[in-house]
Amino acid sequence: MADQLGRAGQTETRAGGPGSAPLVMLPGLMGTAEVFVPQLRALSGVLPTMVAPLLGGDRIERIADHLLTQLPARFALAGLSMGGIVAMEILRRAPERVSRLCLMSTSPLPDTPTQAAEWEPLIIAARSGRLEDVLRGCLPVDSLAPSPQRLDILNTIYQQGCSLGPELFVAQARALQRRTDQQAALRRFKGPTLILCGAQDRLTPLKRHEFMAALMPNARLCVIEEAGHLPTLEQPDQVTGAMAAWLAEVAPDQDERPDPPRETATTAAGVAQPAAPSLPPLTLTNPLKTS
Repeated sequence: MADQLGRAGQTETRAGGPGSAPLVMLPGLMGTAEVFVPQLRALSGVLPTMVAPLLGGDRIERIADHLLTQLPARFALAGLSMGGIVAMEILRRAPERVSRLCLMSTSPLPDTPTQAAEWEPLIIAARSGRLEDVLRGCLPVDSLAPSPQRLDILNTIYQQGCSLGPELFVAQARALQRRTDQQAALRRFKGPTLILCGAQDRLTPLKRHEFMAALMPNARLCVIEEAGHLPTLEQPDQVTGAMAAWLAEVAPDQDERPDPPRETATTAAGVAQPAAPSLPPLTLTNPLKTS
C-alpha cells in the first residue's frame, strides 16, 4: 500500500496543476472525522486531506452549497452514506471542481413516500430527548458485519452523534427525507470513480452499488467482504488501500484541467463571486469548523 500512497500524491499533483488536489471526505448522518480516522492517518501524509461536516441547512442542496463556499477550488471527493448523497449533489452543482469521486455505503435514489414518512417519528423522538435511541435505530447492530470490534465501533458512532445534538439530527433527517434522484449527475461524470461497499451492508446493499457502478463510465466497484455499513472502520486497511489505488489512477485526458483561478469563483450565470474563505487547520477534534 505504501507504493499506492506515493503514487496517489504524485497523480493528484499532475492532474491538478501546481501542488496536490486535496482529498475531501464527507461523513454520514451525524458523523464526524472519527469515521475516517484510519484514512486520515494514512492519506494525510501524501496529500492534503480533510473532513467536512454536513452543515448548512435542512436540504441536501443547501448543505452542498454551504460546503462549496468552504472547500478548495478543485478536489478529490469521497462520501460515506449521507456524505455520499451530499457528494453527488456537489458533483451535480460543480462537476468542474471534482477531480475524482469515491462513493461508499450510499445510494443515488431518493426516499420513497413510505421511507420519507418513517423519518417523522425519529425526528419527534430526537426532539423529545431520545437522540441516542434514535441513532441506535438508524444504525442497528446488524448493519455492521459481525466482529469483535463491532460494538466498540457502534458505541463510538452513537457517542459522536449525541455530541452533535438533536437540532443537527433534525436538519440532516429533513435533508435526507427530501433528497432528489442523482442518477443523471453520475452518468455525466467522467473522472476516476470508486464505488465501495461492505458485502454485509443491510442499509445500502451491494446491488445498489452495482447499480451505481454501471451508471458511470469510469467507475470501479470494490466490495469489502467482512464489512457492513461502516467499512472505513470495520476494515480500515482494505478501504485505505482501495482509496490509495483510486487516488493513483490517471484521470482521462479530457478531465485533466488546471485549477480555476483562486481570486474569484464564477456562478453558472457568469457572475463573479468572492473567493471562498481559506480553510482553518484540520484536527480530529475540530474538523473543518465553519462559522
